[in-house]
Amino acid sequence: MYEELERVYQAILDALRAGKPAAVATVVEVDGSAPRGAGAKMLIMADGTTVGTVGGGGVEARVIEEARAAIAEGRSREVVYRLRDPARGDPGVCGGDMRILIEVLPPRPTLLILGAGHLGQAVAELGAFLGYRIVVMDERPGLATPERFPWAEQCITGDLAEEVARFPVDPHTYVVMVTPHYTGDAAVLSALADRSPAYVGLVGSRRRTALTFQKAQELGVPPEWLQRVYTPIGLDIGAETPREIAVSILAEIIAVQRGKAPSP
Repeated sequence: MYEELERVYQAILDALRAGKPAAVATVVEVDGSAPRGAGAKMLIMADGTTVGTVGGGGVEARVIEEARAAIAEGRSREVVYRLRDPARGDPGVCGGDMRILIEVLPPRPTLLILGAGHLGQAVAELGAFLGYRIVVMDERPGLATPERFPWAEQCITGDLAEEVARFPVDPHTYVVMVTPHYTGDAAVLSALADRSPAYVGLVGSRRRTALTFQKAQELGVPPEWLQRVYTPIGLDIGAETPREIAVSILAEIIAVQRGKAPSP
């Protein structure tokens, strides 16, 4: 049993670190005869793959189905199965009852940093300290590297708009645009416009932002979507150094995450 629990807990940790959607099914209570006792655990991924078991057979098949629905909904749930009469629809004939908690793992938010300069490094370091999954992109060879970003799970070099278009942006992705120049920012915004990131922040002066937004609209980005972009990026705390600015950026992101953000 301990070996199985170790495998399940390790798989849970791996899923959390990778930010993969998953749920944990735990047998909470057993009354009478059942295939597994209280405490048995199973990890279920969004695609239905599993680690561990809560009894196999019909019970497990139903738990996997319920877990996938819970993952899609983003809400944990509890299920109770009576194991008496398959003709009546029960998933077994053991004779007992099982109460199982299906707990959806909280998604680990991703901090997608576009720009691997000094500010990008400071944001990555602080973001990692705060528990975000760090991904860094830059079009300049030699900057987005594991040596410069030891906190990052991914370092990607290439055309930013193309790489962003390929990246799995979701409602748990926070995009920090701290690029060295504005020429490619509009294309990046265009690549994000039909996605659903939780936050998009853009560094730069008001003039740079105005030029970027104008070009983005020429590329077909709706003006109402651009109104969601936080720019100038970060809360106004009088920050000057890269680390101070990183604090202001992460403070703004935390505010968005907690539903306390000021208007963009």
